[in-house]
Amino acid sequence: MRTLSDMHAVALAATDGMLSFELTIAAEVFGEDPRYGFSVCGSAPVRVGRFLLEPDHGLERLARAGTVIVPGWADVDADPPADLVEAVRAAHAAGARVASLCTGAFVLAAAGLLDGLRATTHWAHTEVLAARFPRVTVDADVLYVDNGSVLTSAGKAAAMDLCLHLVRADHGPAAANAVARRLVVPPHRAGGQAQYVSTPIPARDDHPLAALLPWITARLDQPLTVEDLARQAKVSTRHLTRHFHAATGTTPLRWLLVQRIRRAQELLEKTDSGVDTIAAAVGMGTATTLRRHFNRTVGVPPDTYRRTFRG
Repeated sequence: MRTLSDMHAVALAATDGMLSFELTIAAEVFGEDPRYGFSVCGSAPVRVGRFLLEPDHGLERLARAGTVIVPGWADVDADPPADLVEAVRAAHAAGARVASLCTGAFVLAAAGLLDGLRATTHWAHTEVLAARFPRVTVDADVLYVDNGSVLTSAGKAAAMDLCLHLVRADHGPAAANAVARRLVVPPHRAGGQAQYVSTPIPARDDHPLAALLPWITARLDQPLTVEDLARQAKVSTRHLTRHFHAATGTTPLRWLLVQRIRRAQELLEKTDSGVDTIAAAVGMGTATTLRRHFNRTVGVPPDTYRRTFRG
């Protein structure tokens, strides 16, 4: 039977294969806060990267906690341990709030806790999560998702965003701000992980787009149409669209827009140019057009992005 003190207990689920960064973030936020009872739960001593961690309790103790934290899972291609999955499922069934950090979402998905829900994970693994668990609606753009009793965070530092969100939900903004000051991090970050996503370009020399994509990126300041791209690639617009979707998962014009945004990000980070100048340099025409597309794609306005990445 769970007691009142259990309701304020945070249990960190630990097993071999966890990522040390996310694990230590949870320990720093909840383990040093007297408002929470914090423990590490695992079935045996746990190897976490270079560290050997001695759990305080077995995995069965997760069912006694008010909040269960599942850190990042190192090998997303491997199935998480069955005892961990079952313990997380049992904890949720017993009434615990369950939160995953980074690729810990794969553990929650394996336990069935994300079925029918919106969730996120590190941007590099969102497609894998969506393909393996089709009943989960994967959002690759956000820093975290709060479904009430089940929460997921994006990659790495987004684990801190979710942990601070939990403190804010439990004890209010002032408490979360105090924790953020102690850890010297912002109490809330604007935007989502789209700010940090890199856009892949096919690397093979024999790929149908191998010559076209560098040609496009060298002309981002120019107006370009699908017909222009097809003419340069010496294929029909239909074949061009098919090649683009196979290589990048998107359309030619959407890929072009993202490249313009990425170039704008680079110029915001590395130059003092005004937004009007940058808009012209990336083929957006006006500052208004750049701001609209930038905010929609990245999640924050250009000026906010510049302050964040040049601060």
